[in-house]
Amino acid sequence: MTSSVREQAVDAFLASAPEPARTEMLRLRALIHRVAKELPRVGQLAESLKWGQPSFTPQKANVGSSVRLAPSADGRVGLYFICRTGLVNRFREIYPQGLVFEGNRAILLTPGGAVDRDILAHCIAMALTYHLDRQGT
Repeated sequence: MTSSVREQAVDAFLASAPEPARTEMLRLRALIHRVAKELPRVGQLAESLKWGQPSFTPQKANVGSSVRLAPSADGRVGLYFICRTGLVNRFREIYPQGLVFEGNRAILLTPGGAVDRDILAHCIAMALTYHLDRQGT
């Protein structure tokens, strides 16, 4: 299976990221794809660069919101969500402990740091099904 030009751009971005952020972003990429695969309503994800960051979006229309990854200047990795969705505020309500948030747009992770991957998976699932959940389907 050949990858698209967009997926190749994501691969190149990740390959050029500094360690240990690269390893963390590769783990997160795998987690995002695993979560999507476990959600039959989501289906395949499209990978591309949006705002210069790897972005993962359901290929089906009106299913969910994108999830993006990017290293931060302080060495952490951001799991970014569209700020207008209110998703990060919802995550903050559900998980007031255990996650570090950046405003209304990101969950920040320390590469190699302890974080509950089940909580991250739930947050990712909420983003990937955002439109379905708003429609009540």
